[in-house]
Amino acid sequence: MKKIFLALFTIGLFTTGCTDKFDEINENPNAPEDVRPQFLLANVISVAADKNTFDQGFRLANYLEHFAASVEFERIDRYEMGSNSTYWNTLYHLQTDIRSIKENENSNEAYVAVCDIMSSFMYSQLTDMWGNVPYSEAIGAIDGNITPKYDTQQFIYTDPDLGILAVLQNAAMTLNETSATIDGDVMFGNDLDQWIRFANSLRVRYLLRISGRVDVSGQLQTLVSEDRLMRGNMDNAVVPYLSSAPNQWPMFNSSLGLYQEHRMTTTVDSILSAWEDPRVDVLYKPTSNSVLEGNPVFNGILNGQSRETIAASGIDLSDVSLFGAIFRDVPGGVDGQFMQYAELQFALAEACERGILGGDALTYYQNGISASFEYYNTSLPGDYFTRENVALDGTNNLTKIMTQKWLSLISNGHEAWFNIRRTGIPALVAGPDNLNNGMYPVRYLYPEGEQATNAANYAEAAGAMGGDDINSKGWWEQ
Repeated sequence: MKKIFLALFTIGLFTTGCTDKFDEINENPNAPEDVRPQFLLANVISVAADKNTFDQGFRLANYLEHFAASVEFERIDRYEMGSNSTYWNTLYHLQTDIRSIKENENSNEAYVAVCDIMSSFMYSQLTDMWGNVPYSEAIGAIDGNITPKYDTQQFIYTDPDLGILAVLQNAAMTLNETSATIDGDVMFGNDLDQWIRFANSLRVRYLLRISGRVDVSGQLQTLVSEDRLMRGNMDNAVVPYLSSAPNQWPMFNSSLGLYQEHRMTTTVDSILSAWEDPRVDVLYKPTSNSVLEGNPVFNGILNGQSRETIAASGIDLSDVSLFGAIFRDVPGGVDGQFMQYAELQFALAEACERGILGGDALTYYQNGISASFEYYNTSLPGDYFTRENVALDGTNNLTKIMTQKWLSLISNGHEAWFNIRRTGIPALVAGPDNLNNGMYPVRYLYPEGEQATNAANYAEAAGAMGGDDINSKGWWEQ
């Protein structure tokens, strides 16, 4: 995994997303309200990476994506979604920090472009998790507008001036042409070329996201032809957790009860077993009973069961695998993630397989697999690409591509969830005690605060989507 020293930025990974802590740390009695852009940028990147990976990825989305099954407390495994309002608030707080960076007297066009890339990532999170959301007027509270309108998902992605795709393209162009520099970049070490590659790789992600509604083939082909995409794991958009406090992986310091919640699922068990995939040794642990017996094996449990059902079934949790050591026993065993090279390669493989991009799907597919093995420091078996359930041989090619991509997105926020909603791959089945009538949920509910403080715009947005319901689909998946 990519490692970058954060010696100057130990403030990073476990702040709240607001800037007041930076104000305290960097207080200048001669200019008490002046926070230089590099400190705000470090905070935005590190907080966003931590929230995406731990709170959203490991704690929530891994249940929706069937990487984890709950054995006691986590009702999201049974599709009790709620509003996830803390993340909504964090993302909008970070957007105000981004505006502060852009308007800072010490800022420049490179800071603005990098902020636009981060802002685009966060707005994509908002619209893909909730649907229509405040966008064009979102930060208006600073100017006194506390009831921003909700923009449609189509507008948020595709508006030629303000849409995410346009903003990312303009940001990459600015960084390519500027002579300005940045500081405080805890992800790429202030390397603007890597920010260009990240922006363009995000464009690939989002173009595929909307490809069911818009012809994106020309834009995808241009991005590939220009060859300013991620080149390998050295370009991964990740922020490493560290071995020392306060920037350790939060799970390392969590209670034993929380740790016991996250169990291997029958879904991931069956897939990794079919692949005979050695990455299982990194991602999960053999069952404790099998280790004691001297014959370590992995075993999953069905998603969406209540603790009463588990107890009535006589399931011995000592015969169910926990997550691997990198997720619990090592304080800096994982990274805070935004995007990996492996995901990009699987996206290009999918585009080729679907005929919306010229090129060799097999090459991209194998590149993605190789990158994932490398990322987890796992040796790629010599015969892996020829194994029946892995080989791209014309039999279920798209399913194989998307399933490998799914695995590469473990704990990377809700990205695997977005892909499952878009493609139906892997074909996940609701558990026996699910609370959504057997349906796979496609969004969170709007935060309760929106109903109270922005009622008219909330009602209009919910109505346009068919109701504030966890089964109301957004524009790109209709």
